[in-house]
Amino acid sequence: MAHGRSKGRSHWNDLTGEHGLGDAGQAFFACLFGVVWVADTYFLRYTTFLNEYIPSVIRVVLGAVFLLVSGYLASTGLAIVFGKRRRITAVIREGVFNYVRHPIYLGEILLYLGLLMLSVSLAAAIVWLMAVCFLHYISRHEEQLLLARFGTDYEEYMQAVPMWIPQLKKL
Repeated sequence: MAHGRSKGRSHWNDLTGEHGLGDAGQAFFACLFGVVWVADTYFLRYTTFLNEYIPSVIRVVLGAVFLLVSGYLASTGLAIVFGKRRRITAVIREGVFNYVRHPIYLGEILLYLGLLMLSVSLAAAIVWLMAVCFLHYISRHEEQLLLARFGTDYEEYMQAVPMWIPQLKKL
């Protein structure tokens, strides 16, 4: 998320913007992933054979960790972006934005991954990969908007903070 949205809402003028297909694309992939994952996991079982080889305890623990981290990133990131109005428009560097540039999108990616860990569906994994590519694409677009608005300040932020995978030394 390009550190928020503007979409004509006067009380969010401190936010930069997002890709025009961002919300619709996210809704599309959420629905598609959900339908494929549920259908393959509980009804069709065409591509869930890996569940027989990966112990349930490992899948549940990994799934729970991914889901908890997902919830933390998304809720914290959304609270930072939309929870308060900033008097000075600047690059957001606080909280989870100090560790990854797109914590809300990363939370979405980890949500799908957590569900995949609970029940490995290769069909849903393909949808997950497509969603990851989509989120990466819109993130790059939104970073161009941020570069246009904040220039060298955002360039420095991009150099200091990774796009997706936090640096262990910062944690």
